[in-house]
Amino acid sequence: MNKRKPAWLRVKLQGAEKTHEVKGMLNRLSLHTVCQEANCPNLIECFGRKTATFMILGSVCTRNCTFCNVTKGAPQGIDPDEPAKVAQAVKELGLKHAVITSVTRDDLPDGGAGHFAEVIQRLRATKVIVEVLIPDLQGSREALATIIQAKPHILNHNVETVPRLYPTVRPKASYSRSLELLKNAKELAAPIFTKSGIMVGLGEQEEEVIQVMRDLRAVDCDILTIGQYLAPSAKHHPVVEYIHPELFKKYKDTAYELGFKYVASDPLVRSSYHAADVSPILQ
Repeated sequence: MNKRKPAWLRVKLQGAEKTHEVKGMLNRLSLHTVCQEANCPNLIECFGRKTATFMILGSVCTRNCTFCNVTKGAPQGIDPDEPAKVAQAVKELGLKHAVITSVTRDDLPDGGAGHFAEVIQRLRATKVIVEVLIPDLQGSREALATIIQAKPHILNHNVETVPRLYPTVRPKASYSRSLELLKNAKELAAPIFTKSGIMVGLGEQEEEVIQVMRDLRAVDCDILTIGQYLAPSAKHHPVVEYIHPELFKKYKDTAYELGFKYVASDPLVRSSYHAADVSPILQ
């Protein structure tokens, strides 16, 4: 049963004018963002700062994760002009750090890896830092190699929750497959920075979260994000607990002790929230 949100989860409404400007540009270019599709609580802040996380390969996902607000069902066709549109949007926003994610496309032979590569190549030509948040590609090392060969600066793949909760939270996903993807990314391109994230408040135990950190470090994951899960609706997985900021700080300290190069751990942290703050470790 969901509880009333505590004070530390209140979001200040600001930047409305720029928010409308960003939404207008996205509509003009027919682009999707995970900010809008996933109903992110930080949307107004991020759009107000003229940043966004672009979601490619359509807006309909082939998975059925119970935490996610993205539409599930029969996927759409792929817009061949999308790489150019994303590059145009990045230019108009003046971004120095661009984050690209996608729905999961299990219907495509390569999971959309080739399209990801085209977007990365377009953005690499503009000299921005390119971070991609990718699906598990059904464990295909070949599809992952396609993305890696396009040379993103950061490759992100979220484990999302502790392995015990996968059957109810990520029924079509595999914890071990996600870890394997991060491991393979390092093997395919050792200089790349890898990143992952986990939500808390889904019913996990503290020790389980710390074990996830250990598992991620075992595959040499560099960057970690930890944020509070917020149920998009009553039909989604319920919030079991609102985690106090002090525990987020403890998780952050523990993660640094385990060797992560950069950690963002706070109730309102999302995978790409303030993503550019990681830039010092990229030097």
